[in-house]
Amino acid sequence: MKITKEQELLQTMIRMSWKDEAFKNELITNPIKTIESIIGKPLNLAEGKSIEVQDQTDESTIYINIPAKLYLDDVELNEEQLEIVAGGGILIDPFSNGITIG
Repeated sequence: MKITKEQELLQTMIRMSWKDEAFKNELITNPIKTIESIIGKPLNLAEGKSIEVQDQTDESTIYINIPAKLYLDDVELNEEQLEIVAGGGILIDPFSNGITIG
């Protein structure tokens, strides 16, 4: 499966956070400004959406993220997504909920 720009950005932010404590703290404190500084342009965040970054690097704690409930009744899948589902795969895109990088 092809990595999207959003997934690549997420991976970059995680790697940078692991290497640079100051960057991690800035990402937690001001995520939109920090992300915009990485991509070099304003972030296209859907109206009413916000970004919350949490530091989950404490190895003595197990973190569980409960994502928003998906409403699949109104969703149409493209060919690639249909192949994934037909093969028993799961479609998960953490950035598909209102962020577009173009």
